[in-house]
Amino acid sequence: MFLEILKAILMGVVEGITEWLPISSTGHMILVEQIIQFNASEEFLSMFRVVIQLGAIMAVVVLFWHKLWPFGLQHGRVVSKPQVWQLWFKVVAATLPVLVISPLDDWMEARFYNYITVAAMLILYGVLFILVENRRTTPHVTRLEQITYREAFLVGVWQMLAIIPGTSRSGATIVGGLLLGLSRACVAEFTFFLAIPVMAGASLLKVVKFVLSGAAMTGTEVAVLVVGCVVAFVVSLAAIRFLMDYVKRHNFKFFGLYRIVLGAIVLAVAAITAIA
Repeated sequence: MFLEILKAILMGVVEGITEWLPISSTGHMILVEQIIQFNASEEFLSMFRVVIQLGAIMAVVVLFWHKLWPFGLQHGRVVSKPQVWQLWFKVVAATLPVLVISPLDDWMEARFYNYITVAAMLILYGVLFILVENRRTTPHVTRLEQITYREAFLVGVWQMLAIIPGTSRSGATIVGGLLLGLSRACVAEFTFFLAIPVMAGASLLKVVKFVLSGAAMTGTEVAVLVVGCVVAFVVSLAAIRFLMDYVKRHNFKFFGLYRIVLGAIVLAVAAITAIA
């Protein structure tokens, strides 16, 4: 059991870092899973890869609570915050496209969760990051309240592309936001908020499917899930702070180059595995 907990800690670290940086958590998970092998059922692992995101979501809630909670106290009375409600309505608008395509999630995972697809998406979006940054003009949206419902919806359309393994949800939304004229800091923060309903919904759906399948978790699997979520939460706190600080002074070209290199590594691992 101790060894399984260590594996859960490693997966939590990987999830906490890669979920928020636009470098594809799936691509990293594939590489990590080549190094470690959980002593668990495939049904549990499929659920674990998604539900571990709940820890990452809680990091967003904790760090941005003051921007997310639509109520406050004024002169001893509970008051509503119109700007926060508007932000949530825009998050809903950006989530609608994902709801349309979400029924295809399991189908896409079954057919495209492989080295070639992941590597191709890593490299493709790596190139896109570099091209978008090379053509960048002065952004016309620098604050969350300036995002229109049309822009929020279009960012949500870009988010749909994350259904393809290796794309990276944050990578797709950031590329889309940059093309729409959002500043780096603004689109990064909006991406964090979009994760709350999308990832929470995906996690809930995975748990429901796991339960309905008749599968049951062992004591070790429960411990692995809890530890993975807690570690993902702690690491996400640092990763989110890092990204928000990074984009204030740098562009996303480094992440583009990193994705291209990682894509090449995934292809190399695939070739070695095939030969072996």
